[in-house]
Amino acid sequence: MAKLDETLTMLKDLTDAKGIAGNEKEARDVMKKYIEPFSDEITADGLGSLIAKKVGDENGPKIMVAGHLDEVGFMVTQVDDKGFLRFQTVGGWWSQVMLAQRVTIVTRKGDLTGVIGSKPPHVLSPEARKKPYEIKDMFIDIGASSKEEALEWGVLPGDMVVPYFEFTVMNNEKMLLAKAWDNRIGCAIAIDVLKNLKNEKHPNIVYGVGNVQEEVGLRGAKTAAMKIKPDIGFGVDVGIAGDTPGITEKEALSKMGEGPQIILYDASMVSHKGLRDLVVGVAEELSIPYQFDAIPGGGTDAGSIHLTANGVPSLAITIATRYIHSHAAMLHRDDYENTVKLITEVIKRLDRETVDKITFE
Repeated sequence: MAKLDETLTMLKDLTDAKGIAGNEKEARDVMKKYIEPFSDEITADGLGSLIAKKVGDENGPKIMVAGHLDEVGFMVTQVDDKGFLRFQTVGGWWSQVMLAQRVTIVTRKGDLTGVIGSKPPHVLSPEARKKPYEIKDMFIDIGASSKEEALEWGVLPGDMVVPYFEFTVMNNEKMLLAKAWDNRIGCAIAIDVLKNLKNEKHPNIVYGVGNVQEEVGLRGAKTAAMKIKPDIGFGVDVGIAGDTPGITEKEALSKMGEGPQIILYDASMVSHKGLRDLVVGVAEELSIPYQFDAIPGGGTDAGSIHLTANGVPSLAITIATRYIHSHAAMLHRDDYENTVKLITEVIKRLDRETVDKITFE
């Protein structure tokens, strides 16, 4: 594997961390370690979202840059008599990407390896073989011979189960393969935006946030935004890459490596036109590549942020990513770095006058 530089080491640490909705502590600890040197103060909301504050002008507007800490995964709901685990999905899963995949069960006695199992196709009828196998019929096999043995190993209903995958730099070293890009890449963007502003004057207070429980309904963004009461909100997340075989431009326009995606519309939010125009203007001014996208389904934390209190002008800026909500997703390092650069430069321009103009126009 290629030698990891400082950025790749951070991305590996963030994606390797295990954290589904409601179990984000490990991911939060990693984010805290990396963001603390660039923060004036670190707090949390009552659900556990991490909030790092960086003061430029203490009388300036409050700008929230939010990724989410949780990844899609599973929760143990039952241990059967033979030691197999029944489970609940936590976040959206497509049954076709789950079978025979390795997982890690996080128990009070340590981590266990498991594999998602099903009936073998050899015993299914020809009709049943043609249909996708239903998630409710899957189980996790940890190699236990009985319920007693599984319990002795520390397994309990409620335990978190996460995909197992090793962070990998591809042969084209710009291409990065990992679990949990959705949305540790957003957390990394928040960290690096604060890092970029470390010795810069900026006319506002910036909050780099790792929200909890996004994958189950944009929940931590609600509570974190209530605590911060931002004037401007950015949700940073992964978006859909439309550059693999079989996808038409009608279905997804974006390509990896062609810049951050500025989301015009999704199921959680119509993007704020004034903020969108400002961001596009900065990208054009500085020749930062960008692409537009609109997604009929799904949403980002910006969907919760923009509805906080009296309303917050918000925008989702995302990174085109292949194979999200599976064991291994792929994104392009240039898109990450251009997103950090774009958000940093926008923040430098968000003084009180500009924010008022965006809000009231």
